[in-house]
Amino acid sequence: MPLDIVHHPDYDAKFPAHHRFPMGKYRFLMESLERRGLTDALHVPEPVGAELLALAHDPVYVEQVLSVSVPEAIEKEIGFPVDERVARRAHLAVSGTLLAARLALAKGIACNTAGGSHHARRAQGAGFCTFNDVGVASSALLAEKTVRRVLVVDLDVHQGDGTADIFAGEPRVFTFSIHGERNYPTRKIPSDLDIAMPDGTGDEAYLRKLDEILPLLTDYARPDLVFYNAGVDAHETDRLGKLALSDDGLRRRDTAVIGHFRRGGVPICGVIGGGYSTDVPALAERHAILFEVAAEFADAGAAEPVSA
Repeated sequence: MPLDIVHHPDYDAKFPAHHRFPMGKYRFLMESLERRGLTDALHVPEPVGAELLALAHDPVYVEQVLSVSVPEAIEKEIGFPVDERVARRAHLAVSGTLLAARLALAKGIACNTAGGSHHARRAQGAGFCTFNDVGVASSALLAEKTVRRVLVVDLDVHQGDGTADIFAGEPRVFTFSIHGERNYPTRKIPSDLDIAMPDGTGDEAYLRKLDEILPLLTDYARPDLVFYNAGVDAHETDRLGKLALSDDGLRRRDTAVIGHFRRGGVPICGVIGGGYSTDVPALAERHAILFEVAAEFADAGAAEPVSA
């Protein structure tokens, strides 16, 4: 069976090519997946609505985003103005991750071509993240009792402070982050488990640590669903990452995470997380690694109707 992939053209909010956030990577990623023949099971999300967004975010902030009235001070923390295209993109990315999670529960594995906006906190956005898609999707599935326990495996190079903030004191969600110890954010909100890695860690040391921790996560978290943030900003050429992973290291990392949980029968929802190389087509190729690896583990189960 083909890998179920969620995508919307409006994930690309059409920033200028020189913008610090490489918005064009979403378009290049889809082109890369099409070349690989991985788009046979493509799904398009619809906006989930303010009520679901408010499960993880302050309703006042949700309204500010949806009405395009975010205060300038918060826009500064996010890193760009929240105009209509940005607001729509953020809303759809959340919808996409929730849809991908439902597909993962039905099929075993699914991926969103956006998502991983892990710096958005309950009160507001930050760090190029407007809404926290994993935060909203997890909260929605728990609220409707579709799942009982969720594990967030965050391997973006930056610590997942927003997700940690949203689920602080929530025993049904276990948040785990491996990240660069000297990277953004300066003030890190503790996850349930954080592993900070030194600059220049490289493939072998990184993968040894990951292999040590994966069985412990399963034993402790006992998840019904895993959200996997496969950020590629840990790559050696990324301008915001310092962990020096290679393309092969990223592939081995994704194979270790996805293989571990799929062999254990745990559904896994992949989101792409960060990636900030100035060579945007090359960046998109690195994001495509997640989908290549996920396709290898795609369930052979029968399709079920799923909606966001």
